[in-house]
Amino acid sequence: MGQGQQEKVATSLAGAVSEEISASLAPVDAELERRYPGDPGTRQPVHTVYVPGDVFAADTVRTWGDRALAALDEHAPDAASFAAVLGLADELAEPVHDRVRAKLEREPVEDLRIDFEDGYGPRPDAEEDEAAARAARLVAEAYRDGTAAPYMGIRMKCMEAPVRDRGIRTLDVFLTGLMEAGGLPGGLVLTLPKVTYAEQVTAMVRLLEEFEKAHGLEPGRIGFEIQIETSQSILAPDGTATVARMIQAAEGRATGLHYGTFDYSACLGVSAAYQASDHPAADHAKAIMQVAAAGTGVRVSDGSTNVLPVGPTEKVHDAWRLHYGLTRRALARAYYQGWDMHPGHIPTRYAAVFAFYREGFEQAAARLARYANHAAGDVMDEPATAKALSGYLLRGLDCGALDMAEVARLTGLTRADLEGFASPRRADLTISGA
Repeated sequence: MGQGQQEKVATSLAGAVSEEISASLAPVDAELERRYPGDPGTRQPVHTVYVPGDVFAADTVRTWGDRALAALDEHAPDAASFAAVLGLADELAEPVHDRVRAKLEREPVEDLRIDFEDGYGPRPDAEEDEAAARAARLVAEAYRDGTAAPYMGIRMKCMEAPVRDRGIRTLDVFLTGLMEAGGLPGGLVLTLPKVTYAEQVTAMVRLLEEFEKAHGLEPGRIGFEIQIETSQSILAPDGTATVARMIQAAEGRATGLHYGTFDYSACLGVSAAYQASDHPAADHAKAIMQVAAAGTGVRVSDGSTNVLPVGPTEKVHDAWRLHYGLTRRALARAYYQGWDMHPGHIPTRYAAVFAFYREGFEQAAARLARYANHAAGDVMDEPATAKALSGYLLRGLDCGALDMAEVARLTGLTRADLEGFASPRRADLTISGA
């Protein structure tokens, strides 16, 4: 056949066959779209900081940043000393150190949870009512005056019988206070802890539905995180994955699955000295969480370490190395968020995150540029890999590890281009704090 000659195209199946198959799969198509809508395309914070309800104050975010900066000044006052503690490569020392300090000055906390559960404990009803109302007022004021973290909210008490009524009332007081102060902020996040049965998630959905009706809010406006802290939340009595049922029970309101390091470890009988986010029991639970959440639009978050960077410099350095290592380990396993318990954890949180994105930045940018330009290279990437590469760059941009100018220089792409590769849905959204 001569070059340029048109190829003869022949088929054997009638057009009705394809139509019949499409009609038969229409329910499956709809089910896939409903259950697995993909990533929502919004910014995911790199950490959650939690502060007891009676400790939270108007200056909490700034205070945490100042305390973190003071820890750096005292225990690692320059780039070289900070890099030496963490084992950073020479070429990363200055960029990571400079960006960590800038982050602590500009946006020290990305996600703040005001805690009315374990970190707060049982209190007289009048005292918790007042604390919840005060939290609502301070959160509303912070969003008005620009001092809020990008994401803020509360962790209520769980849906178990002994504390259920108290948890519901605290949530009601907090949300009502926000409404009276001008409405729910865009960065509102709620956390439901110690979930053991999908029915408790359903109860939370009903509760939020009633609140939305009471205030004329759009149905589905309020979402919530599910905290995984019990063995029952991973495996049901029949051996099936409870966490997958919980995601479905949330009816599209679940925004995240957060691993509770210490409660979950204790539930399995892990002794206190070995309760850590890298314990095999933790890896098993988080792997199930990750698979259950994949494609659903629900994000996953690692837990925390209770080894605090306090005391003499040697102890601080040991705690920093531990926290840095755990954070890097989580990032490599696609857990892009974790929990921090102390201001001294924030420098190593950002150091680990920034190093993770900066050390792989140039290679990721080059691979994505080749893919976008259909250029040959030593790696043949597919659309799924382009999605991962662009998602990696976007996460680095969102947290401040990367700048759009340097990403554009190496990829030749705009942010909209990156969002298009990462997710068709993401391209239509404006990401706060980018």
